[in-house]
Amino acid sequence: MIKWKGIVWSIHPLFVIIMLGSVMTGYFAELFTLFLLVLVHEIGHVVMALSFGWTVREVKLLPFGGVVEVEEAGGVPAREEAIVAIAGPLQNVWMGLAAWGCGQLGIWDAEWAEYVWKANLMIGLFNLLPIHPLDGGKLLQAALSYTVNYYKMLIWSARISLLFSVMMLIGALLPWLTYKDGIQLNLLIVGLFLIMTNWTYYRNVPFLFYRFLMYRDRVSIQALTRGHIASPIIVNGKQSILSVARLFRREQYHLIYLIEGSSKEVKVLPEQKIVEGCLSEKNPNRAVSELFS
Repeated sequence: MIKWKGIVWSIHPLFVIIMLGSVMTGYFAELFTLFLLVLVHEIGHVVMALSFGWTVREVKLLPFGGVVEVEEAGGVPAREEAIVAIAGPLQNVWMGLAAWGCGQLGIWDAEWAEYVWKANLMIGLFNLLPIHPLDGGKLLQAALSYTVNYYKMLIWSARISLLFSVMMLIGALLPWLTYKDGIQLNLLIVGLFLIMTNWTYYRNVPFLFYRFLMYRDRVSIQALTRGHIASPIIVNGKQSILSVARLFRREQYHLIYLIEGSSKEVKVLPEQKIVEGCLSEKNPNRAVSELFS
């Protein structure tokens, strides 16, 4: 573990195990190259995140990429998250092209150049799979943010990630199940890791949603400074405060309208009151009508 420029850089135990295995089997040079490719891939994410003013806390390197943890997770615009996510695979594009060019020009041995550009292709394409915490998973979250509310985005991204992780596991076992051939061990290990990661992610959705609420003040500030049009949410008094908060969309500022029964009176609350109602020590499942009294 190394701390540089306030960012903690660490290697996941899974990567350490594979590195030890490579030393024992004589493939250290190949794995060290893979390590450098993954490192550059993650630097692409970090540089782009810092350019948006994000606070990067930790970068954890994995055999197929890495995980960049930021302070503002849950509070950044979907567009920025998508750009930061794609910045990683773009590093593999230029590195792959450079390796291919070096092989064509005779600067590198043709076999080694082929290994490097194929490794970049593998890392880049694998990271685009729609699985959390891969880059494709981040792109999936950004896309879902434009169609559903934030809570549903968390739920559906976790479900889709679990589905693709299980498919990866089946793909690793398929040769053995059909042809009695060997199991694809690397794919099996990665598939199991992603299943465990996304099961934990799915169970932590309530915590992730509350973290999202903690950063809603950023959306409020943007709405006030840029003159955004507020998005209305119409509720009845019996709905819980938490259920109303779960209707919030990622980049929209909301005004809450309460219409009860046959009354012609309409009451309005800014979304900050709903957020405060959820984050206070009182029960967030109490009726939202209490906030209007």
